[in-house]
Amino acid sequence: MKRLLIILTILGVSLTNYAQSNPSNKSFNMKLNAGIITTKLAENKAFYTSILDFGVTFENEFYLLLHTPNKQAEISFLLPEHASQQPLFQQAFQGQGVYLTIEVEDVDKVYKELKQKGIAIKIDLRNEPWGDRHFAIQDPNGIGIDIVTYSPQE
Repeated sequence: MKRLLIILTILGVSLTNYAQSNPSNKSFNMKLNAGIITTKLAENKAFYTSILDFGVTFENEFYLLLHTPNKQAEISFLLPEHASQQPLFQQAFQGQGVYLTIEVEDVDKVYKELKQKGIAIKIDLRNEPWGDRHFAIQDPNGIGIDIVTYSPQE
C-alpha cells in the first residue's frame, strides 16, 4: 500500500489534469486537497494512518491534514463551528454525497491486507465491465472509499 494514490473525484472534476492539459494557461498550477468538516478528528487520524498508511502533514486542536504514503495527495479534517473559520467552513458534513477513490497498483493485495486487519468491507472485491477491479470500505464519517486498480480497456 506504499504507492497509494488518492484520487478525489468530488464533483467529477480533475483540476490538476485540466491545468496540465491546457496549453493556453501554462502558469496555471493547482493541487487539490479535499476537506471534511467533522468532529471526528481523532477517529479519522487513526483510520487513515493505521488502515491506509497515510501520514500526518500537520495537525492542531481543530485541523488535521493527512497525506498519502507517496505524498502526492492530501485530505484534511476540520472541526465544525470553530471560531477561527468563516461561516462557509463551519457547517459539519452531513454524511451523504461524497466518496473518495484510492487507486492502488494491486487491489487484491490491499483487499487481503484490509481483510486481515478486520476492516469491514462495504462492497466486496469485484470486476466491472469497464475494466475496474475494486472494493469499498467506509471511513469514520460514513464516506465510501472505493479502492481500485484500473485496467486499460481493450
